[in-house]
Amino acid sequence: MIRAEGETIAIVPARGGSKGVPRKNLARVGGVPLVARSIRAARRSGRVDRVVVSTDDGEIAAVAEEWGAQVVRRPAALSGDDASSEAALLHALDELAACGVRAGVVAFLQATSPFLPADRLARAIDLVRSGSADSAFAARESYEFAWERTAGGARAVGHDAARRPRRQDREPLFVETGAFYVLDAAGFSRERHRFFGRTEIVEVPAELSLEIDTPEELRRARLLATTLSDPDDGAIDVDAVVTDFDGVHTDDRASIASDGTEQVRVSRSDGMGVRLLSEAGIPVLILSTETNPVVSTRAAKLGVEVIQASRDKGRALRDWAERQGIPLRRIAYVGNDVNDLPALEAAGWPVVVPNAHPLAAASARVVLSRAGGSGAVRELAERVLAGRVSTTTTEGISA
Repeated sequence: MIRAEGETIAIVPARGGSKGVPRKNLARVGGVPLVARSIRAARRSGRVDRVVVSTDDGEIAAVAEEWGAQVVRRPAALSGDDASSEAALLHALDELAACGVRAGVVAFLQATSPFLPADRLARAIDLVRSGSADSAFAARESYEFAWERTAGGARAVGHDAARRPRRQDREPLFVETGAFYVLDAAGFSRERHRFFGRTEIVEVPAELSLEIDTPEELRRARLLATTLSDPDDGAIDVDAVVTDFDGVHTDDRASIASDGTEQVRVSRSDGMGVRLLSEAGIPVLILSTETNPVVSTRAAKLGVEVIQASRDKGRALRDWAERQGIPLRRIAYVGNDVNDLPALEAAGWPVVVPNAHPLAAASARVVLSRAGGSGAVRELAERVLAGRVSTTTTEGISA
C-alpha cells in the first residue's frame, strides 16, 4: 500500500548542551558544522520535502537557517540530558501541525553521525513511503561476539561461548549506527516510539558508521573526512576571499640573498585569478603571520589589502570581516599550516592546498588540486566565480 498523503519531513534534534563534546552539534567535520551535514544529507537524498531542526540554542538555529532548514524552538523541559529524542520529534510535529503542515513520513536524523549516506536514507524513506515498512533504520553488518560483565565474571551475550563457528558459517547481526530512523508519521504519533509495526534494516557501510560522542571520535571523524570526496566541493559561493601568503601564493620556499633579503616565486596565473576576483567586486585580503617586504610588494602588485604580523589569524579575520560588513560564513579562507587553524575554523569556507599540514587539512571544507605557488589561488578564484554564476542561475530559475 501507499501511505496517506503528507510531507516527508526530516527532523534533526540538536540541543545546545553536550557534556562529552561541548557545543557538539556545531563542531565542524570537513569544514561543515555537524548539524549542517545532517541538513545537507537530507537534501541530497532527493526524498525530503522539508528539513526541520529542533533546538533550544540560538547559534544552532542560525546555522540551521543558513543551511536552509526550518527551525522549531524546543522548550527547556525537552532540552535537558534526560529528555528523549522521541519527545523532541513529537514536539516538532505538533508545532508543524499547528502551522498546517501535515507529515506523512518522518526521517529522524542525528547530527552526531557526520557521514550519513544520502542514498541509504532515500532507500529507507522509499520503504516507509511505499508501505513496505512502518519504520526503517540505519545499521551496519556485524559478526562480532558480544560479552557483558557480571558479578560472577564475563558472560556471552547472543551466542554460545562453547561453540565458535567460523564467520562464513554464521549469519550476520546488525548494529544500529544512529544515523537515521525513518517512521510512518501516523504510526509514530500513535506509538510514540521509533520502532513499531514492520521494521526494516537499511544497511550502511561500516566505514561511514562513525558516531561522535567523545573528543577522540570527533578527531577520527575529521581525519576520515579528509579521505572522502565531497559532491559540494566544486563551486564556492562567497563574498570575499582571504589567503595566507607563504605556502599559498608561494611554494613555501624562499631563497636568501647575500644581503639577507628574501626572494620567493609566485604564479602569474594566481595574479590573474586575483584580478578576476577584483573585477567581479569580490574583496581579496592577504593575511600573513610575518612582516615581510615581499608580501607587501606582492599585495601592492595585485592591488589587494594585506595584514601582516598577525599572531592570531582568527581574531584578525573576524575584525576584518566586521570592518567590511561581510559575515564570516560568506568568506573563503585558504591556508596550509597550523597557524592558519584559527582562521580556517572561523571562515564559512575553510580551504587548504593539497600539501597542507594534516591538522589544517582536517579543518578544511575544500582541498584544492593545485599546490601553493602553482595556481592554487587561481583555482580558488575560478571556484568562487563559478559559485557566483551558479547562484545567479539558481535565482533566475527561482524568479
